[in-house]
Amino acid sequence: METIPSTLIDSPYLRSLLAGGVAGTTVDTSLFPLDTLKTRLQSSAGFWASGGFRGVYNGIGSAIVGSAPGAALFFVTYEGVKKQYAGPRRAGGDGDVGAGGHMLAASLGEIAACAVRVPTEVVKQRAQAGQYPTSLTALTSILQQRSTHGLVHVWRELYRGWSITVMREVPFTVIQFPLWEAMKKWALSQRGKSSRPTDVTGAESAVFGSISGAIAAGLTTPLDVLKTRLMLAKQRESVLSITTRIWRQEGSKAFFSGLGPRTMWISIGGAVFLGSYQWASNLLGGV
Repeated sequence: METIPSTLIDSPYLRSLLAGGVAGTTVDTSLFPLDTLKTRLQSSAGFWASGGFRGVYNGIGSAIVGSAPGAALFFVTYEGVKKQYAGPRRAGGDGDVGAGGHMLAASLGEIAACAVRVPTEVVKQRAQAGQYPTSLTALTSILQQRSTHGLVHVWRELYRGWSITVMREVPFTVIQFPLWEAMKKWALSQRGKSSRPTDVTGAESAVFGSISGAIAAGLTTPLDVLKTRLMLAKQRESVLSITTRIWRQEGSKAFFSGLGPRTMWISIGGAVFLGSYQWASNLLGGV
């Protein structure tokens, strides 16, 4: 007799919250050194001046604190919007959302996640680039500016690069998640109806996440370079002024600094992130 797996958590939103937290923490901690190398390659100070291959775990404290809530916020929003835009349910699965629905869900998910991700990135990247020895000292330095510049200034420092981060993340997810969902849908369509599960396995999701992540990473690298430069700048600058200066002083190649580490990091990260999310989601949902 076939054993039907039991659902550990009935609420799809709670499953998304917990699975997203697992996925975010897993990917950010396991691939942190690659992220550090990418940040140093994109720094205006240069790779070696920013630390080279030394201290590749500088700033990991910030990543650990921000990973779970940021990823959880993303997936709760993403899955919630998908359900709102889903078409009629089909036997054995969810309704057909379509590419447009996945794009909208991913975009809104990223905007929600950036509420946590941007301050985390600011603190983390300043430690990674050698401006501060740890993420705690980087955060303390920002918070101490309240006495001289006021609370509004501290808030603006913590959210420096908000606009360019959203400008980077939204195109990235608009590319990655529809590709990921399309590959999952294709994989399920290849199976016989009698044996077709409600979702793909964690391993399959990992492969599809790796492919879609690599494509999205390569196409959005220039936006990532601008985000890094904005967050590492000594003073607040506009996206236009930094873009103009890079173009005039460093040339067009500078916009693809760190392309290799970024693509490799996000390709592996896509496998870990979406693979662990699918695994946790399937486990909690009894799939």
